[in-house]
Amino acid sequence: MKKPSPSIIVSSAALLVALGGTSYAAVQVTGKDIKNGTITTKDVKNNSLTGRDIKNGSIKGKDLKPGTIPTGARWALVNAAGQIEAQSGGFNVVSAYPTLAPTATDAQGLRANGNVYIDAGEPLGNNAITAQIVLQNTVDQNGDGVTNGRGAGTNPEFSGEISVSQCGTPITACAPAGTAVPNVFAVSPRLSDGSVTTGDNRKRFYVVVIGDSSDRS
Repeated sequence: MKKPSPSIIVSSAALLVALGGTSYAAVQVTGKDIKNGTITTKDVKNNSLTGRDIKNGSIKGKDLKPGTIPTGARWALVNAAGQIEAQSGGFNVVSAYPTLAPTATDAQGLRANGNVYIDAGEPLGNNAITAQIVLQNTVDQNGDGVTNGRGAGTNPEFSGEISVSQCGTPITACAPAGTAVPNVFAVSPRLSDGSVTTGDNRKRFYVVVIGDSSDRS
C-alpha cells in the first residue's frame, strides 16, 4: 500500500479536530453537575456578574454584609384615612385608627383609636423614627374661610401635634393584634389640646425612618 500523502494526513487531522470540537460543544455543564457549596468567590471572575444575572427581588438586606447598604432615610406619606399615599419603599400599615374589642378598662375599645400602626419591614432598634404633620393651606377644616394659619383662636389647618414610637418596648405598649413587635411603630396624631383626632379633623402626615437598614427583610 502507498503511504498517505501529507495532504491526506493534514485533512484527516483537521477532520478529527472538527469532530472532536463538535462533540465537546455538545456537552453542557449545568447546575446539576456542580456540587453545592463548591463554587466560591475565587472561582468567579471579578466584575463578570451583573444585575441581569440575579433575579429581581431575590437579594434582601439581610443577605448582605452589615454596613454594605448605605445608611439613609426611608419615608412614607400617610393620608387622613391612615393609608399610605406614597413612600420610598418597605412600609405597610398594620392598623389605622382602630376600634378594638372592649375590655374591663376600655368599654368602648378606643384605647388605640387615635393611632396609626406601621410596619417598617425591619427591626427598629438601630433606627430613629420621626413624624411630621403635613402643611395644608388649601383645606378649610372648620369652615371659617381662613386657611392661612392667621387670625384669632385655634386654626385647625395649622394646629395639632404628633408623636411616634417603636412598638414592643418598655415605654410603648401597642394594643392591636400583630403590632407588639420590633418592626412596627405607632404614630399618634393629636389636636392642639391633646385630644384624639376624628374623621373630620385628621390630617396627612409624613414618617421617616433613619439609620442602618441592613436588617430589612
